[in-house]
Parts: sequence; structure tokens; C-alpha cells
Amino acid sequence: QVQVVESGGGLVQPGGSLRLSCTVSGNIFSIFAMGWYRQAPGKQREVVAVSTKGGGTNYADSVKGRFTISSDNAKNTVFLQMNSLKPEDKAVYYCYVAIVTASYWGQGTQVTVSS
Repeated sequence: QVQVVESGGGLVQPGGSLRLSCTVSGNIFSIFAMGWYRQAPGKQREVVAVSTKGGGTNYADSVKGRFTISSDNAKNTVFLQMNSLKPEDKAVYYCYVAIVTASYWGQGTQVTVSS
């Protein structure tokens, strides 16, 4: 059984920072990518940032320069450092884990940016 557990969401003022964490546990092998997606009310889920085992990273244009994805491969953990947060960053953020034969999602963590 695979578990994907996120943490770190919350309420922050515009311009503030949050750090999300996601840890994968269970019977999982050969992770080749971990990342973050988000879904705002009334909108489709969209990719935020993805990190591959080879060290590559990709970001949505809307978060480039503000968000940074990093990972601890030994601990199957991925982080998302979010700086200079904007009200439009408000969404439920989901951790995503990909292996060769399947993908897994966390339950989501709410990020709210409001004064």
C-alpha cells in the first residue's frame, strides 16, 4: 500500500512564504518523478512544478522565480518552497508521484493567500 502525505499548507498574506512537504511511503519502487499540482475553485488541476530522479525540474510559467521544488530522494520526499505568494496562488495543492507503472496523488493541502 502506497501513502502520499502532504503537509505545510495554510493561510498567508500576499508576499509571504510557505513550504509544502510530501512524503511517499509503502511498497513503491523506482520513482522517476515527484511534483506538485494545484486546483483552484472552478478551475482544472494544473501542474506547478515537477522534479525528476535525474535532477531535472519544470515549473509553470506563473510560478517561475517564486517557487522552488527540491527533493530528498533517499527519503522519498519532495518540497515546494513558495515565496512572494499572490492571491491567485490560492488553491488545493496536490503531491504527485510517478513510477513506471502507476501514479499516485496525495489528499491535497489548502493554500490560501489573503490579507
